[in-house]
Amino acid sequence: MTINAATTELDRPRFFIDGQWATPNGSESIPKFEASTGRLLGTAALGNAHDIDAAVRAARRAFDLGPWGRTTPAERAKVMFRFAQALRAHEGVASDLVSRENGMPITLSQPFNDVAPAALLDMYANMVLTDPLETVQPSPSGATIVRREPVGVVGAITPWNFPMSVAMMKIAPALAAGCTVVLKHAPDTALDSYLIAEAAAEAGLPAGVLNIVLGDRDAGAALVSHPGVDKIAFTGSTAAGRLIGAECGRLIRRCSLELGGKSAAIFCEDGDVETLLAGLSGSSFMNNGQTCTAQMRLLAPRSRYREVVDAVAGYADSMVVGDPLDPATTLGPMATEHHLARVMGFIDDARDNSEARLVAGGGRPKGLDDGWFVSATVFADVKPSDRLSREEVFGPVMSITPYDTEDEAVEMANDSNYGLGGSLWTADEQKGIDMARRIRAGNIGVNYWILDMDAPFGGYKDSGIGRELGPQGLEHYFEWKSIMASADQL
Repeated sequence: MTINAATTELDRPRFFIDGQWATPNGSESIPKFEASTGRLLGTAALGNAHDIDAAVRAARRAFDLGPWGRTTPAERAKVMFRFAQALRAHEGVASDLVSRENGMPITLSQPFNDVAPAALLDMYANMVLTDPLETVQPSPSGATIVRREPVGVVGAITPWNFPMSVAMMKIAPALAAGCTVVLKHAPDTALDSYLIAEAAAEAGLPAGVLNIVLGDRDAGAALVSHPGVDKIAFTGSTAAGRLIGAECGRLIRRCSLELGGKSAAIFCEDGDVETLLAGLSGSSFMNNGQTCTAQMRLLAPRSRYREVVDAVAGYADSMVVGDPLDPATTLGPMATEHHLARVMGFIDDARDNSEARLVAGGGRPKGLDDGWFVSATVFADVKPSDRLSREEVFGPVMSITPYDTEDEAVEMANDSNYGLGGSLWTADEQKGIDMARRIRAGNIGVNYWILDMDAPFGGYKDSGIGRELGPQGLEHYFEWKSIMASADQL
């Protein structure tokens, strides 16, 4: 690929370690190209095991010797509120940059990259202010003080699809609990995490409490196995999650894993097609399909199958594909050239090696010769055993499969190694709720789908271990301690 231009003001030659900008141990760097044009945005240093070690040692000092591990909830909340204010002061910068990095439409990027990170800091700061860390209960010999304490140093490993918000889904509860953090950010969005570091520095977060190193799989492996780390919080692929979980098991190290999905949307016989179409932007095609909860398996009743297929194909054809910074755009490019090739591989395989019928999209949109664009793609007559039904595409490629009974639809939805998201579309909400209770997935919408920051988020089966968001997301960053004392403590 030809590099058309360099934007040197976005270069990131250093890491944020121990409260300052640190020179990398090595000389390796990675270029980051704009998803919609293929032009160079900037270059970032790539960390190695020595950089990870420096970051973990800084976090360890801040927890064991520095003030953070001994702060009160009120003291931590005060700093977190300042952190949130610093992020808000630069509103618009993060959303613009992330959209250029990974193709996220700006109308989605603004809430997820400008608003959500600050909101998460505020939410968890308020949570520890109002939720007592100690309770006292009677015991057979007196009283027991039940206490929550921070787990220690957290290694956070985050993906490229929702980079700012997913990073803060780990950073905010960790800081609220009193932990210190090493964030290993994804190279595919190499530039945006440093906005978090700049805001942390402006807010006066003590040195070593938050450290940020950009790195590849080797840096991630170094973080997972580092003896100074107490917990790993990971969001990414199921394949990587298996390796991380195995290593954490070997080390007896706490971990939470938010992994892949192949979510199903069930359109019921009494469902309203217009309601389904209105919800597809959030349930299925959110972030160009580059979303782990994307409901790209649509199950439709045979009695209304043709109607649903035609409507969804028409919706896909009507999507506005183009510059992610244009508010009119509803489908931006894939994040990288490599990822575009992966998505096209699924499309080509379904077209060439299955009986599925292509009814919309299937290639690069006309007139968009630069960047990494693919049209919204829909295949009908996809069998439950087809690769397109089984594997996560992570792009705007939907499969539609017929069913005869709602019991069969639930069985098909559960016939997956994954269990992250799902949705039901029906005129009878109570029926939809009852069906949702039968589906083995962590997040299910009835006639719409959103990410509720106040509720737990995570998956069943190969979609992960543990939950993020809500009060449940805070609990992963605490250890429980029981102190046996006299009845005078009651």
